[in-house]
Amino acid sequence: MDMLLVLPIVIPFSMGIICIATWGQRQLHRLIALAGTSSLLLIASLLLLTVQQDGPISTEVGNWPAPFGIVIVADLFSAIMVMMAALMGFCVVLFSFGSIDPQRERFGYYPSILFLLMGVCGAFLTGDLFNLYVWFEVMLISSFVLLGMGGERAQLEGAIKYFALNLLISAFFLSAVGILYAITGALNMADLSLKLQTVKQPELVPVVAVLFLVAFGIKAAAFPFFFWLPASYHVPPVAVTTLFSGLMTKVGVYAMIRVFTLLFTQQVGYTHGLILVIAGFTMVTGVLGAMAQYDFRRLLSFHIISQIGYLLMGLGLYTVTSLAGTIFFMVHVIIAKSALFLVSGIAQRVGGTYDLKKLGSFYRGYPLLAVLFVLPAFSLAGIPPLSGFWAKLVLIRAGLETDQYLIVLVALVVSVLTLYSMTKIWAEAFWKDSPTYHEADIEQAVEAIPRRDYRLMLLPLVLLASLTLLIGLIAEPVMNLALEAAAQLRNPDLYLQAVLGNGVRP
Repeated sequence: MDMLLVLPIVIPFSMGIICIATWGQRQLHRLIALAGTSSLLLIASLLLLTVQQDGPISTEVGNWPAPFGIVIVADLFSAIMVMMAALMGFCVVLFSFGSIDPQRERFGYYPSILFLLMGVCGAFLTGDLFNLYVWFEVMLISSFVLLGMGGERAQLEGAIKYFALNLLISAFFLSAVGILYAITGALNMADLSLKLQTVKQPELVPVVAVLFLVAFGIKAAAFPFFFWLPASYHVPPVAVTTLFSGLMTKVGVYAMIRVFTLLFTQQVGYTHGLILVIAGFTMVTGVLGAMAQYDFRRLLSFHIISQIGYLLMGLGLYTVTSLAGTIFFMVHVIIAKSALFLVSGIAQRVGGTYDLKKLGSFYRGYPLLAVLFVLPAFSLAGIPPLSGFWAKLVLIRAGLETDQYLIVLVALVVSVLTLYSMTKIWAEAFWKDSPTYHEADIEQAVEAIPRRDYRLMLLPLVLLASLTLLIGLIAEPVMNLALEAAAQLRNPDLYLQAVLGNGVRP
């Protein structure tokens, strides 16, 4: 079990080091990255099965007992997130084989992805707040390299904005950790969960909670801290954007869920009520921004923001049902949104642009690509029987059960507007005639992309689109898993016992 907890961090780290040791060997880096992400996917699957059968597990690094040493811990929620990180890493690496230029591949593209996966898995598995900050910094360094790699003006501008905002995150995060340590003398999250119940200065707890909310809200691109995302996510290669879309903002949401279910549960009416308000505004601003866009990637980037609102909605409602809806929605949106970004990348390779007004005729020229767009697009809009329908249904049911009718209305309206955005992409890129070339040219357009590269780009897209359909068709076992994970979050006794041992409750 100890190895299962450590390997999701060790595998991408060791593979990244091997890539650095063989610098410039493009083909070798491809093999190493594929081997690393495949191994990570296998280990993540075993970790998820183990945690589902045996409950939360933990290990102490260096044999220093908790709460004094570094703890790596996995409950069902974190195991699910590690699984999703591994899946996204595997799909992005496959897509990169057909889309990333040789210069980036030779100069550190794959080790940067591997180190980013290491940071993401570390953030999901850490058991204390300071090490969560450390893993945030690992992700920041790797993502900054990936954003700036290529040296184009737009990339450097986006990378600088991204880096500056993440420095602000670090300031809020470290301030919150410092205050929390001053009033409790602890950094281990399980230990903090107990000590915050009897803290001598309870008036400081809401202040610290708001600082964490701001720090993680910026990371998650929640309202009103979302402005950095559409300014930076559309500038790197689409494979990098897909990885960021699937994982980076979700790490912020994960951290928010972790601290506001384990630590800050003393004044739920205040803290979680504030989260619910932020969720509503995040949904609305994200979808309105998407409706105004005609750049394929910028439109999808704004939809990242609106979907974050649904994730925060479940946390704000703070019931087992709503948290299960958030977890189900997390799995759904990572898969569906990543598939849509991959579609945009293929569309750009074929049409030469991300401008929807300059694209067209893909439905006739690329019927398979059209199907692979429709599945995740309809899923994102919540059309049955796809995965997004069930995720939104559970969240709406949770809102009705808690009499939060306004947030339910917002969620329904935003879902309709999301469908409008998806139909706009369909009408512009797939249905209308292309303004740049005739229908006869469509059949020959793919020749501009080597057949092998085209198939490599389609392979992960087929996998992700199939998953969003499959999850919708077999929603019950996925929802049962989400309910079990939500029950552990809502009642963290098993988590506390895994970290601190039996008898931890006073």
